Amino acid sequence: MYHPIAIIGAGPGDPELLTVKAHKLIIDADVILHDNLVSQSILSLNTLAEKIYVGRKFGDTNNQKDRQLRINELLYENYSQHKKVVRLKSGDPYIYGRAAEEARFLTAKKAEFIVVPGISAAIAAANICNIPITERNHSNAMLICTAHTADYSFEQLNGIAHMLKAGNTISIYMGLKSLHKIVPKLVEVCEDTTIPVNAISNVSREQQAIVTGNLGDIEKKVIDADLQMPVVFIIGATPI
Repeated sequence: MYHPIAIIGAGPGDPELLTVKAHKLIIDADVILHDNLVSQSILSLNTLAEKIYVGRKFGDTNNQKDRQLRINELLYENYSQHKKVVRLKSGDPYIYGRAAEEARFLTAKKAEFIVVPGISAAIAAANICNIPITERNHSNAMLICTAHTADYSFEQLNGIAHMLKAGNTISIYMGLKSLHKIVPKLVEVCEDTTIPVNAISNVSREQQAIVTGNLGDIEKKVIDADLQMPVVFIIGATPI
């Protein structure tokens, strides 16, 4: 009997933020392929399953195409052995989780799979830290982007910055090391250094920390606080 592969969003780290469905599938798994940011407390929910680390850390120079190919092959190999396979990703599988590549591979192989949503870091941070990312008469949209914003084309960056200038909220993932590139470009377009910025480290975990400031001072504040990765930035909204 083949068991559908479960591609699961593990959320930001707190096991109590898992969906009921994700929790059940993790506990029942025979094999768990997990990313770097999946918390140990979530991995510890299942003490019997084989745990296979397939993650990537900041600064990892391994070929990403080869790494993804290995993950795909491991998923299909264990599925073919009739094992209950869980592919565990931090946050939500389809928000920077590369689930699309695995889903397309499994579809081509005619392997059954399901995708279980998880709470993405920006959503978790907004709720835990009481940051209203959308609010009546203030912001009616939030844009989720990555630190690659710093390397976007002028047209893309211009559009992102103009959303912020119009009063909408922006969340930036994996931006700690690129803040010195992102902030000046946002200031250039918005012409306003007072726009609020929140930097939240290790969302939902014991070591969670938040630094609040604005486009004019957030770089210095983040350096002074020595925030640790992973950090998500929420720009354009002030905590309550």
